[in-house]
Amino acid sequence: MLGEIRRNSLKLLVKRCCLNFNRRTMGLAWENWSGSLRFRPYHLSLPASESEVLWLVQKALRHRRRLRPVGASHTSMPLYSTDDTLVSLEKMSGVIHHDEKASTARCLPGTTMLTLGKELLDRKLSPINLGDVALQQIAGAIGTGTHGTGMKIGNLSTMLVGGRLVTGKGEVLSFSENDSELLKAMRVSLGMLGIFTELKLKLLPLYRLRRREWFTTFFSLTNHLDDLCLHNRNFDFYWYPRSDEVKIRTLNFPDEGKMNVPGAKLDEDWEDWAQNILHKHTKLKNRFDEMEYDVPFAEGPSCFLKIRERILSRWRRSVCWRLLYRTIEADDSYLSPATGRRSVSISLHQNAGLPYEEYFRDIEPILLSHGGRPHWAKKHTLKKEDLKKLYPAWDKFFDLRRKLDPEGLFLNPYLEELR
Repeated sequence: MLGEIRRNSLKLLVKRCCLNFNRRTMGLAWENWSGSLRFRPYHLSLPASESEVLWLVQKALRHRRRLRPVGASHTSMPLYSTDDTLVSLEKMSGVIHHDEKASTARCLPGTTMLTLGKELLDRKLSPINLGDVALQQIAGAIGTGTHGTGMKIGNLSTMLVGGRLVTGKGEVLSFSENDSELLKAMRVSLGMLGIFTELKLKLLPLYRLRRREWFTTFFSLTNHLDDLCLHNRNFDFYWYPRSDEVKIRTLNFPDEGKMNVPGAKLDEDWEDWAQNILHKHTKLKNRFDEMEYDVPFAEGPSCFLKIRERILSRWRRSVCWRLLYRTIEADDSYLSPATGRRSVSISLHQNAGLPYEEYFRDIEPILLSHGGRPHWAKKHTLKKEDLKKLYPAWDKFFDLRRKLDPEGLFLNPYLEELR
């Protein structure tokens, strides 16, 4: 199955971009997953090793070209848009070393979350957490602050405890837990510090989870929201604007957790190894555009109530996609949306191909008024002057960026505006 997924992914890249190592793409457009982002890279490169990445960077420096790494193209912001060289790390995949006693593993940057879970299973290890979608690559998930849910669990970048990358100076840099300030920047770095060639992850011994899902009314949920967040390892809910129903999802170690919402109807109940159950989607049939903000944990309920009121009054007829409410533990990464505070993430969706700009722009001020920070990989309208106010360590990150990439090798027009 895994081989088939990788072959199909490779065929898609061939179809889109005439995939040959460092070959001109003949002006074909590259699309992100939803189709809302399109650009025309001059080259597409697929290095298969650290030495090839190093050669690619050194060549770009000599010829004054720019490089942008790309993962599974789920990002909706122009983080990887370029008219120069696009670098796919798909050929650099797999777990290359593990330490069962220390519960760590080293993997290559193009490893998808699905592949990571399968290969860790064989090594009796499990990720601390995962997001809903299994198709992302680990370097992209860490670099953009991808997260799952869990009030006491950080986003996926917090699993990063070391690794290697090729910097914009054409050098290989190794970093570890001892490099605390460097690590704070490497987590959620948006591909601006270099190209990862290896990532060391902090994991857990292999464990099982029980996943249960219920349907209930919105107001039944609100009376128990704090309790559900506190007493379940992983908790989130979907709200459906058309019906005003919610689906509650909890994941707990077997025989643990708490669910106390009167009248809630159990819809699904199953147990499996963590990496098989944390993901909800190993395939995505329905494509969408998304906006997501992290607000302080205490602001989550009131923010969501205001968004619900706005949608019911203005958008109920034109938006049928659900809204997602998740929790994230605080961290200390420089550009993490959860830096310095426990957070609630609120996600809005619209069917791919349908208008989303007016809807998102109408809701965005509500999220901002509650102290929201946008997910880097999802739609938002903020510029440097807005973003800098939200991140206390903004200058620290960009000072380090200049040291590691003095020529701006890994920047594109969008990222140029942030530095």
